[in-house]
Amino acid sequence: MRWITARRRHPAAGYAVVLLMLVAIGMGYAAVTGTSSPASASAPAGTSQRQIADGQSLFNKNCSSCHGLEAQGVSNIAPGLIGVGAAAVDFQVSTGRMPAKGPAAENGRKPVSLNAAQTHAIAAYIASLAGGPAIPAPAQVSTSGASVAVGQQLFIANCAQCHNFVGAGGALTNGKYAPALTQATPTQIYEAMLTGPEAMPVFNDTAITPQNKRDIIAYVTQTRSSTNPGGFSLGRIGPVTEGLVAFLGLLFFMVLAAMWITAKHGKTEAHE
Repeated sequence: MRWITARRRHPAAGYAVVLLMLVAIGMGYAAVTGTSSPASASAPAGTSQRQIADGQSLFNKNCSSCHGLEAQGVSNIAPGLIGVGAAAVDFQVSTGRMPAKGPAAENGRKPVSLNAAQTHAIAAYIASLAGGPAIPAPAQVSTSGASVAVGQQLFIANCAQCHNFVGAGGALTNGKYAPALTQATPTQIYEAMLTGPEAMPVFNDTAITPQNKRDIIAYVTQTRSSTNPGGFSLGRIGPVTEGLVAFLGLLFFMVLAAMWITAKHGKTEAHE
C-alpha cells in the first residue's frame, strides 16, 4: 500500500491515469463498433486475390476514365468509389447504369455491358479498397415468409412519393427521376435500399430492418402480377393520368355533341 501511495503522488501519475483511461475507452469503442457490421468492413465472402486482380483490370479498362485510376473520383465528372461497397457496384453495373457513356444528371437502366462474373470481380476490387455494404446473399432477399401487407405500408410511407404507389416511377427535380421498379430484381431492390443510388436516400438496416426490406420486395414483386379490376391500367401511373384521360374523353364527347347539334340545326334551317 505504501508503494502505491508513493507512486500515486508522483507528478506523472495523473498523466498515466488519463492515458490508461483513453486506452480503455478506445478498446471498448472498438469492441462495440468493430463487430456491428462485419460484412460491410471487408471484401465479400469467398473473394480471392485473383478475383480482386481481375476486378482491378476491368475497372481500369471500363471505369477509371471517369472514377480515377485509384477510384478516387474525378471532379465534376464522377464521384469516388472508395467505401461505397460491393453492393453499390453490383447495382449500378447489373442494371446497365454503369459503365456510363458520359456524365448525366441521372443514369437510367440500360442493357448490361458486363456479365455477372465481371460485375462481381469489379465489386470485389472496390470492396477491397475500404469495405462497404456487401452484395446481399440469396437468403437475404428471399420473400419467403415476408408480409406483402407490411411491405405495402412501408413502401407507401418511404417510397411511393418518388416511385409511385405501384413502382411505376416518376419525375423529380433538376432533371432527375425515380425509375420504374418493374424490371428490378429482388437483389437490385435490396441493394438500392442499402446504398441509395442517384437521388435515392440510404435506408440502412437501422432505418428499415432486413425483414422489412424483404416485405417491401414482396410487395413490389406482387404488384407486377396483380390484376386491374377497374379496366385499363393506363400504365398504373396514378390518379393524375386517370383524371386527364377522363377529362380529354369528356371534352371529346362534348365536341362531337356540339358538332352533331350544329349539323342538325343547319339541316333544319335549310329545309325551312
